[in-house]
Amino acid sequence: MTPLRLSDEQLAALLRTAQTIPYDRRDAFLRMVADQLRNQDLGDGAVGRAIRSAAWEFFDAPLEVESA
Repeated sequence: MTPLRLSDEQLAALLRTAQTIPYDRRDAFLRMVADQLRNQDLGDGAVGRAIRSAAWEFFDAPLEVESA
């Protein structure tokens, strides 16, 4: 598999988002982003969309909302 060539800013955004994903699901999240970006122009818009799309699949929202 050919590595993706992300800019420093794109990589930072990907890693920031990955930190919000549960540790045991992080690898799958990163693979999903990579799969979405394979054979695409790696512009900021495409990278951002891939990150957001994958994040929706892996983010676990809190089950309870604390009241004030």
